[in-house]
Amino acid sequence: MEVINYLLGYKGLKIVQNTDMFNFSLDSVLLANFVSLNKGIGKILDIGCGNAPIPLILSTKTDASITGVEIQSDVYDLALKSVALNCLDDRINIVNADINDFSADCSSDCYDVITCNPPFFKVTTGSHFNNSSYKLLARHEVCLNLEQLFKISRKLLKNGGVVAIVHRPDRMIDIFCEMRRNNIEPKRVRFIYPKVGRMCNMILVEGSKNGKSGLSILPPLVIHDDNGDYTSEVMKFFEE
Repeated sequence: MEVINYLLGYKGLKIVQNTDMFNFSLDSVLLANFVSLNKGIGKILDIGCGNAPIPLILSTKTDASITGVEIQSDVYDLALKSVALNCLDDRINIVNADINDFSADCSSDCYDVITCNPPFFKVTTGSHFNNSSYKLLARHEVCLNLEQLFKISRKLLKNGGVVAIVHRPDRMIDIFCEMRRNNIEPKRVRFIYPKVGRMCNMILVEGSKNGKSGLSILPPLVIHDDNGDYTSEVMKFFEE
């Protein structure tokens, strides 16, 4: 069933969701608030945009042209509706395609920024797949893995352009290795914790194409306080 919700506190922004599908999460909000958006950027690409939460949030932070690529046609339709609902058709372009095919047809060095909330889990002989095709593609590296993601980023990013992703901490070394293999230098990392005293369960990583070496570790971000509410820092990510 399709429903229309406000975009997690972003005043005036609404998003179309389907309760039978894999809805967007706080991951997207964190990534959209983590990625570097320097003045003068012209084009942003969001890979696997889902129902477009990241493009919608980024539209509040930059005047750049934003393209979202989504492989699943039903989810793509939700993204189109979300963009139209917020009258952002002139700012956000949604494409229904496999990002591997999309990138093959693109010119090199054409984007300033790439964002991606990719599938977290490797596909192995012991993988347990969800019966939902929506959740399968969102969670498992069936159509996009880290090697492909950073190969695509190397081609599509301008020199000095950045790619930012949200992922699990157990994949951090894989992320760094694939970045450097594709001439993308890891530049910024932030560790995310569900509560004080808990183990890190998420990381935000940003790299720069042909960037100089030098990695900045940002202060840790704690999501919930002892009462289970969002911390004051997380609340700052939401528009008043």
